Amino acid sequence: MPGKNLTRDEAASRASILRVDSYDVRLDLTTGPENFHTVTTVTFACSEPGADSFIDLIADSVEKVTLNGVDLDPAEVFADSRIELPALAAENELTVDATGRYTNTGEGLHRFVDPVDNEVYLYTQFEVPDSRRMYAVFEQPDLKASFRFTVTAPTHWKVISNSPTPHPEAAGVADGVERATWSFAPTQRISSYITALIAGPYDEVRDEVETRKGVVPLGVYCRKSLTQYLDADNIFDCTKKGFAFFEEEFDQPYPFEKYDQIFTPEYNMGAMENAGAVTFVEVYVFRSKVSEAKIERRALTILHELAHMWFGNLVTMKWWDDLWLNESFAEWASTTCQAEATEWTSAWTTFGTSEKAWAYTQDQLSSTHPIAADMRHLEDVEVNFDGITYAKGASVLKQLVAYVGREPFVAALREYFRKHAWGNTTLSDLLGELEKASGRELTEWSKLWLETAGVNTLRPVFEVDADGRYTAFAITQSATDEHPTLRPHRIGVGRYAVRRGADGAADVLERVGYDEVDIAGERTELGELVGQEQPDLLLLNDDDLAYGKIRLDEHSLATALSLPRGFQDSLPRSLVLGATWDMTRDGEMPARDFVRFVLESLPGETDSTLLRVLIGQVSTAARLYTAPEHRAEVTALLSSSLRSLADSAEAGSDAQFQLVEAWAGSAADVADEARLRALLSGTESLPGLTVDTELRWTFIKALAAIGAADEVEIATELDRDPTATGKERAAEALAARPTAEAKADAWAKAVERNDLPNQMVEAVSAGFRRSTDLTLLEPYVETYHSMLVDAWAERSVAIGERVVGGFYPFSLASQQLKDASDAWLAANADAAPGLVRTVAENRDTIARALIAQERDRRV
Repeated sequence: MPGKNLTRDEAASRASILRVDSYDVRLDLTTGPENFHTVTTVTFACSEPGADSFIDLIADSVEKVTLNGVDLDPAEVFADSRIELPALAAENELTVDATGRYTNTGEGLHRFVDPVDNEVYLYTQFEVPDSRRMYAVFEQPDLKASFRFTVTAPTHWKVISNSPTPHPEAAGVADGVERATWSFAPTQRISSYITALIAGPYDEVRDEVETRKGVVPLGVYCRKSLTQYLDADNIFDCTKKGFAFFEEEFDQPYPFEKYDQIFTPEYNMGAMENAGAVTFVEVYVFRSKVSEAKIERRALTILHELAHMWFGNLVTMKWWDDLWLNESFAEWASTTCQAEATEWTSAWTTFGTSEKAWAYTQDQLSSTHPIAADMRHLEDVEVNFDGITYAKGASVLKQLVAYVGREPFVAALREYFRKHAWGNTTLSDLLGELEKASGRELTEWSKLWLETAGVNTLRPVFEVDADGRYTAFAITQSATDEHPTLRPHRIGVGRYAVRRGADGAADVLERVGYDEVDIAGERTELGELVGQEQPDLLLLNDDDLAYGKIRLDEHSLATALSLPRGFQDSLPRSLVLGATWDMTRDGEMPARDFVRFVLESLPGETDSTLLRVLIGQVSTAARLYTAPEHRAEVTALLSSSLRSLADSAEAGSDAQFQLVEAWAGSAADVADEARLRALLSGTESLPGLTVDTELRWTFIKALAAIGAADEVEIATELDRDPTATGKERAAEALAARPTAEAKADAWAKAVERNDLPNQMVEAVSAGFRRSTDLTLLEPYVETYHSMLVDAWAERSVAIGERVVGGFYPFSLASQQLKDASDAWLAANADAAPGLVRTVAENRDTIARALIAQERDRRV
């Protein structure tokens, strides 16, 4: 039987004979806490009358199937995730009456009960193949149709879908529940994965935006218990700027009738671009102080999802091979909008610091793949929302804009939207428009950048005479044996000199020269630098134009290490820090040197995203990349340094907040315990720092991890914050305790059982991995690998990824762990692709850590 998978060939075969016209979906959400009633009527044409096909559905049961007036036996035609459709007519009408199941995994129709007021909240998440969990559907992006939803729900609920919300009509009382029915107007022709239903007693804030086609209503929604924290004005302001920018840039009016943004509980991702009804993760409703980096990230996410209304929703990829046409373009467009139309004018610097770092990491895993990936079936797609599809794709698009020119690039996009509106496309459709607009042939560019995997490494190679001037200069390019492609790059080469600081201030690095050059192949000679004086620091890819790893020559590295705060701008500083991070990961620089360099670079850092990234990297270097015999010394240095930096940071600053959080995350000894308790109780304070709800949980989790907070104290804190988020934080704290019993309990709750909701699995696994006593995780090396196949088979993709990724004992970072994973991979090559990929990525992390540890050991 087919299971729940669908191959690309099956989808192409089905699309070759079917044209879907409309869906009429009727839902009753008042039938109980576990199930809902769903009736789908779909009209569609078949170009080969008499042919057989199938429609997709995942349901607890199918009560009735009627095809062209003939009842089919559900027991005969429904199995796994498909309903077989025999002997189709030229024009067909199919009705499927079924019982659907609510999920707690963030897939399909997710049901959540708010512990604050016991109210029920629903939302859908359908990408990649989960609209079939709510209604019968031809689940592939190129079989677009019009969708009409009719929903019966409790009268006091809000019901939101892709079309404007109609006035509800009374539907009587059932089981003591007063009901109403909302009958939505049909949508435009869209793909099923961007249809949506959000229902529950959500609070709403209304506004509107003037667009090219008139006024578009705007709505922002969240749970009632979060309304006090909802900063709707900021969200609307960002949204309106996006509307204006995208309509102008794309020369295409907003395609839909309204635009709602709903913050939903227990959400798996950042957001989802449902047409006219975007869903967001609730962490973007800030109930406590957050970093400026997170505020900037929310703005980017808002713009990313809005860009999808054109990229992905108006024009959609034919099959998931071209998922990047959705995600990479939305990433490029949203970052461009953020940089040019909002207060976040340095958005591309943020992109380089954070998103590109994600792409470089992903591109060096064994699972790396071309941007335009080969998606054989749905199981390939489900694990492919990664740093290649998003961040590398956007990086390459940024280069493409420079290559063809911004004006021709935009002209091509405008023609692309005009020509393909409400249709489906492939990569060749877009490249064709770009070639016409720019006059450039892009076949070779596409082959090198979109159709091959891996990242190149760029190094300066030169000779210097007795006067300190270059007598020869070249840039070499290398690639891995697995992905040997060498690519053309346009990069900046910056030359920096040490300058005396004014009035006794610290020395600074000042750019004294800059050349923008094209390189290709293994070696590119740069005659323009011959005769130039060797600078104190030479920086390849200055201004971050290219996608490639860079190396510092020995002299430049020494300068950088001696002047950690020498750069006055965050971009070159982040590029140098990024180069040293990559050198550490590749075993070319000792982890202890990197830790010291970062700790010396942090004082005075005001770039919030760079600060966040550096804190994450230095923590990883201390925990995983430092040789085991030096780890206690380095982790102690990290904790004490972060504490000192937090104490000396500007009162009330973003840096103070992030450093306090980071120090709590690294806390390891009695002195830390005393300070944490003093800050919790208020007997000590830091000027400008408010110990709010989330920071209290940060301290409680830190105390739990060092064995200083027991179940009673954690329960007491939960009494202060009896919310869904509070429950997740408490679960993480309980699992973080450094006892065998706590780890066993966490394992039993999330691995041996399969009833926790998605975010609770995430919380428990985070606590399980956190431990100051690594011996507690050693027994789980064998236990982990033995549970994998069954755990994956018994769970949905979202929960499976959380269990397989979340309970891997990364902190051990040992040869024993790598050997166990290698052995499992060798013995289970034919296991589910998503499972093999997740385990392989876990193993890759440990393999890299072992290389870094060996380099650190040689210091």
